[in-house]
Amino acid sequence: MANWLAASAILLVSGATTGVAVAQTGTPRITIMLSAKQKVITGSPERFTGSVRVQSLLEPTNSSRTGGGAVTFEPGARSAWHTHPLSQILIVTDGEGWLEQWRGSVQVMHKGDVVWIPPGVKHWHGATPTTAMTHIAVHETLNGVAVNYLEQVTNQQYRLSK
Repeated sequence: MANWLAASAILLVSGATTGVAVAQTGTPRITIMLSAKQKVITGSPERFTGSVRVQSLLEPTNSSRTGGGAVTFEPGARSAWHTHPLSQILIVTDGEGWLEQWRGSVQVMHKGDVVWIPPGVKHWHGATPTTAMTHIAVHETLNGVAVNYLEQVTNQQYRLSK
């Protein structure tokens, strides 16, 4: 019991300063990414149209190629067309959004929906014209690449006149 308490104290102290818990023995450990340490950026105009915030939740590491973030799209905001070399999972956590596969039709996503996007499928996703939407996006990298951004979704493609 004393060893467990000592190890817990070390992890708490380490986590409080760095946001990452690391065992001093070199043994892999569970990591907690503290919310205060997670970076939030404005979505790049080369990758998004409208007001978008991206909160980095996890970055690929030497032992895992999984990455992801929480993305909030204000009404009318959307991603550019893009593909993923492996796949992408979207978990809608708030609001209502749209998703479209190239040469497909717009599909509606609601809070609680989970979307799987196969590797190489050209698509975009974002908010509806009147409702904000937040999703958690999870992806894997292949040779350091998680997403390939393409051209912007035009207003006509987005169907603003709908």
